[in-house]
Amino acid sequence: MVGSAMARERLFALRETIARLEGKTTPDLSEKSLHDREEVALHHLSLGIGAFDDALGGGLPLWGLSEIRCRLLADAGAASGFATALAIRIQAEQKLRSDRPYQPVLWIGDTVGMMEAGLPHAIGLMHFGLARRGFFHAAPRKLEDALWLAESAVDSGAFCVIIFEVRGNPTHFGLTESRRLNLRAKAAGKPLLLLREGGEEEASSAICRFLAEPSPARPRNLPDGSPLEGSIGNPVFRLTLEKSRSPAPLSLLLEWNAHERRFISLQQPRPDEKPAHSGARLPASADGPNRAQQMGAVLAFDRAS
Repeated sequence: MVGSAMARERLFALRETIARLEGKTTPDLSEKSLHDREEVALHHLSLGIGAFDDALGGGLPLWGLSEIRCRLLADAGAASGFATALAIRIQAEQKLRSDRPYQPVLWIGDTVGMMEAGLPHAIGLMHFGLARRGFFHAAPRKLEDALWLAESAVDSGAFCVIIFEVRGNPTHFGLTESRRLNLRAKAAGKPLLLLREGGEEEASSAICRFLAEPSPARPRNLPDGSPLEGSIGNPVFRLTLEKSRSPAPLSLLLEWNAHERRFISLQQPRPDEKPAHSGARLPASADGPNRAQQMGAVLAFDRAS
């Protein structure tokens, strides 16, 4: 064993020497480097996007708290869609590693947040790539109950990933609560995704934080590869990595392929592209302004005579 290890070290050193003479770079293939890479692969989930994986130190952390937020409640679909896509990849990756049946995903959200953003749709989740019978949903009435449930679910180890949905920046969920969730998730060796809908950036113990925004989807492709005009293809997210090992924020467009359960990096949209908001543009009024006048202190009343 010692002789074979020394032979491999000599081979790696020889390859590095040849690469330096040729002006090329080679990855570190020493025993320590290989062990470190195995540890990174064990504790992280590669998103398949080199820029994000490098900034995250190998991918999405699988042991600890990660945050996904959106500024507006109108963008909750983008944030929840990206969180769901991450949960699907985590579920598939853990099944591949353990060779056991799919572990379920647990989605926790308080009642107030569900009233604003809506409830997850079972059939839609399956079309999005989630495993059949691999999803549980809980809607406690109070945020304190939802927090207790998230901690208990992490400790149980029965779920491959837990999505904890929070509306805005509530007073009862701050740095102390996020630190407690992060420590519990690390101790249990499970990932926990904090989904903050309509919330501002604030101090948190999350290992990484994404800002999710909607972006126009590309049209579907015909069998010959040409785009089908007027069609709507896979969902696209505009993601900004606000907190990571990288000092500067990183922003990319990612398309989610539900059939292959993977992300695809897209080019930045052209400046003349339409925004990703549904609803037809109304033409300007022919006999008046196209926008309603601003409200003021004077009110108009019908005449008495």
